Formats: sequence, C-alpha cells, structure tokens
Amino acid sequence: MTTAELQQRARGPVLAGERAGIVDFLTTTDHKRIGLLYLFTGLGFFLLAGALSLVMRAELTFPDLQFLDEATYNQLFTMHGTGMIFFFASPVVFGLANYFIPLQIGAPDVAFPRLNALTYWLALGGGLIAFSGFLVGGAAAFGWTGYVPLSGPIFSPGSGSNLWIIGLVFAGTSGILGAVNFVATIFSMRAPGMTMFRMPVFTWNMLVTSLLIMLTFPVLTGALALLFIDRTLGGHVFDPAAGGSAILWQHLFWFFGHPEVYILILPFFGVVTEIIPVFSGKPVFGYRGFVFATMLIGVLSYSVWAHHMFTTGVVSNLFFAITSMMIAIPTGVKFFNWIATMWRGRLRFQTPMLFCIGFLLMFLVGGLTGPFLASPAIDYAVHDTYYVVAHFHYVLFGGSVFAAFAALYYWLPKMTGHMLDERLGVAHFWLTLVGMNLTFFPMHLLGLEGMPRRIADYPASSGWTLLNVIISGGSAILAVSILVLAWNVVASVFLGRGAVAPDDPWGGYSLEWATSSPPPHHNFTALPPIRSERPVFDARVAASAVRPEAAEPSVPTDPSADQETDRG
Repeated sequence: MTTAELQQRARGPVLAGERAGIVDFLTTTDHKRIGLLYLFTGLGFFLLAGALSLVMRAELTFPDLQFLDEATYNQLFTMHGTGMIFFFASPVVFGLANYFIPLQIGAPDVAFPRLNALTYWLALGGGLIAFSGFLVGGAAAFGWTGYVPLSGPIFSPGSGSNLWIIGLVFAGTSGILGAVNFVATIFSMRAPGMTMFRMPVFTWNMLVTSLLIMLTFPVLTGALALLFIDRTLGGHVFDPAAGGSAILWQHLFWFFGHPEVYILILPFFGVVTEIIPVFSGKPVFGYRGFVFATMLIGVLSYSVWAHHMFTTGVVSNLFFAITSMMIAIPTGVKFFNWIATMWRGRLRFQTPMLFCIGFLLMFLVGGLTGPFLASPAIDYAVHDTYYVVAHFHYVLFGGSVFAAFAALYYWLPKMTGHMLDERLGVAHFWLTLVGMNLTFFPMHLLGLEGMPRRIADYPASSGWTLLNVIISGGSAILAVSILVLAWNVVASVFLGRGAVAPDDPWGGYSLEWATSSPPPHHNFTALPPIRSERPVFDARVAASAVRPEAAEPSVPTDPSADQETDRG
C-alpha cells in the first residue's frame, strides 16, 4: 500500500478537526484537544506576561519614575518572570508533547487520558490563582525565584504572595502527573517496530525531560509547602533568627531551577532536530549522538545548580564552575550535528526553517555568555546586573521562543488542516529577530556598566538612558511581531483564509505525517512499516521506487498564494 493510500485510509470517519463545541473541549480526554488547550493557554499567558514587560520597559525608557511606583513595578517583574517560566513555556512544552508523542510513536492516545485532562486543569488553575493576586490587593512582588526573607511574612505580607505559592504548587503537581503519563506512554504504547532507537528525537527529548520533571518538581513543591508554612502557620524553616536557613531556600529552589532551564530547552532541541533534516532534504546527522547528548545534559543538569550561588560564599565555587562548563560539551555536540545535517543539503528557507536558523544563532549567543557566568571571578562582577538578564533571555527567548515559533509554523497545519501565510511568517521572523537583538543585546552592555536588574528607576547621571531607549524600542518591535503572528493564526485558521494543508505539506519523516491533517480521533487506521527513525520517508521512497534523493516531494513555498512548489 502506498503512502497516499495509507494517508487516505487514516482519515477515518471522524476527524479531530471537525467543529466542536466549547463543552466538547472542556470535557475532552483526547490528547490532541488537550494539546491544543495547553498551547493556546500557554500563548495566552505569553501575551499577558509580555504585556507586563512592555509596561516595565515603558517605565525604564527614561530616568526617574514615570507612571509606576516601585511596589507596582516589583509585582510586574515578578509576575512577568513567573508567567513566562511556569505558565507559558511549560504549557507549550506539554501542549506539543500531548499532541505529538502519541502520533510520533504510532499510539492512539496517551496511557492515562483522564489523568491527562486533570493535568491541564491543574496547570490552568495554577496560572489563574497566581495571577489573581492582582485582584486582591497586589500580586507577589519578590521576584520569580521567591528568595527569602523577601518572600517571607515580614517583607511580603498579604494574600497575593500566598496565591503565588498555591498557583505554583498546582503547576508543579500538573507537571509531575503529566511527566508520569508521558513516560508510561513512551515505554508501553509504541507501535510494532518502533524500538527506542527508532523514536523521533523530539519524543526522546520529551522522555528525558519527563524524567527530569519527576525528579525536580517535587523539590520545588516541597520548598513551596515549607515557605507557605513559614508564612501562615508560624514556621521558621527559612528564618535564620529562629534557627532556620535562608540559604536552604536557594539550594532547594536552584536544585529545581537549573534542571528547569533544561526542562524548558530540551523539548525545543527536539523540535529543531525534527525540522532541520526535513528542510535540508537529508537524514539527521548523528541520530544516536543527539540521544546520548540529551541524556548527558539531563545527568549533568543536577550538578550545576549552585553556580547561581557563587556570591553566597557557602558553595564549592571550583566544583560548580567545572560542571557548569562541562555541560556545554553535549550542547556543542548538538550544534555540530545540526550544522552537519544542513551541510550540502537541499535547504528550503521556509518559515519553520528560518526560525530554526534564528534559534541556532540566538541560542549560541546565550550559550557563549554562559561560561562567563560560570566563572566565579566574572560572576562576582556581573551578578544581579542586566548582563544576567541578557544571558537568560538569549537562552530562553532565543532558544525556547524561537523554537516554539518554528514548531507552530511546522505543526499547526497538521493540527488544524490550514497552512499559515508564508509571507506573514517571514515578516514575523525578521521582526522577531531584529526586535529581540535590539531588546536584549544592549542589556549585556548595561550589565557591564553596572546597571542592577529588578530596579524601577535609575539616575540620569548614570549614562544608561540611550541603551534603555534602544531596549524599549526593540521591545516595541517584538510586540508588533506578535501582532503579525496573531493575525496570521486568526486569518489562516479561524477565518479560513489559509490554504488547505496537505497531509504531508513539508515532506516529513516521522509518523505524524502518515495520517490526515488534522488527524482522526483514533490517530491512525494504518501505519507504514517502521524500519528506521524515518518511517514516512521510507514509505515514500518505497512508493516512488526511485533512489532516496529523488523521492523528496515538492512542497509549497507559499501555500497561501499560488501553491507553487520548490524542490530546494
């Protein structure tokens, strides 16, 4: 049976993309609908947290307080960081994993569908609870890291801080349960022939990520419970005056917090590794190298947390400096493999590939500034300055957000049955690239000049005004880029202006491209033989009965326009 026949059979009687009422989505246990709920919830919190950052940048554009007081500013930067880390990046990861792990391993659903639905409602509830502090007299105002004693009852009285703790406990519980579900699904529901070393790299990365979540999120949840006891029940776990330890909070938080960085970036490493080979017309270079590098990053991520604590004087700076630099080795392996995959390939510079290239460039900048912060001597000078803010955003915005946009353009046609407009996609990419560098690169310079982070005001005599004006201008460009993306999604998908997506619009390699766009409720009616990590490509080659390089399909360069094709 040819791939086309398989895809026709896979359409089945009921497509997941058929119109469903709000009640259907609110009561669903279908992993695809839950994935969509996660994705759109994450994007909603992205818009909310991004709006908070625009208000902060408007305040910081010029010296002196403009329209915010310091208390309000503290709430904004706390909830901006909390929203982006816990309620944007994590839900997007879980959304992609929910939708595509079963498809990529040839399963009809996740192992525990009802538990899967519960994880979404816990995540949504956690976000709403954390942000509800704005409605009850003030949100949390001590930074997304929750350092004590700032987060204790003396410096942060009021219910907003308690709501922040409860919201994060909900989100952490959701993450733990979701990770258990993914691990069970991957180990027990793979299709015949789908051995571990035939799984797509995205699924491999989500497996490692899920194991990290199962080991680290309980630590954060326990620390939050202790902080809640200190705040409300008279505990003194983190109170040095009563025999507690403020440093203990830092250890507990960063033992979660630094693996969390890799929890947020490893799935997007997998996204990029799925997209680059398809748009290079080549198999991924070093498949097993990617897998083992991911495992090594997961192991080493537990040995680097205290590089956030060099200036405390209570950790072994030499040990954590060495381990922090060692973790760059497996990441470097991935970079060389991505480059080798593109080398001499038939590159197609469509929007998903553009965002992947942007990811490589921006994450590289963040990666190169990391070893400087891993050096205690340099960290002493730039700790708690805007240099750290720049590094952090190049890693997570240049990494996670660029790759999330790549995933959106790559997989949204599969999820919705509609292509996004290519011209708007290219405009979105260039606006994002320019806006990000104007926003975050000058922060390196501000940090080297000594501007502290988390401040609402700075003196005119500091000489920081010009760079702050540039940063605020860059953030405005980023805001415009998001509007372009939003219009592209609304017009192409919800207003129906996007071209109808073929089952395999890009010439994909993994199993999600062997079913319809969007997939049926049961995912597959039939599957191609699985004899490698590229079963759909293998089926396409077998159907065409030609050499592999001649089997690459023609794919649309601008599906919204004339459906012209380009073989790269």
